[in-house]
Amino acid sequence: MNEFGAPHLVIEIASTMLNDDIGRKRLLYERLGVQEYWVVDVNAAEVLAFEVGDGGSRQIRESKVLPGLEMVLIEEALQRSQTQDDGEISRWLWQVFNG
Repeated sequence: MNEFGAPHLVIEIASTMLNDDIGRKRLLYERLGVQEYWVVDVNAAEVLAFEVGDGGSRQIRESKVLPGLEMVLIEEALQRSQTQDDGEISRWLWQVFNG
């Protein structure tokens, strides 16, 4: 018996299997009824986000599960992680969210 439904959000970290993550795994999450699926391409510092519904998925640039969260912000945090430590990134995010 399944006590819990599908998660609202699934995030995959891809470094070598990007095609698998945006292909086979995305189809799996569509069948499971996940609402949103992100693939973080660590090599490109890019987030491919998909809204799942109506038997398929479509790419989005702003989260529907976390309203107002744009992928560009996550991508900037990934880029900053190449040159800044966690504390600096945390302070930057604090300023962004509490502006």
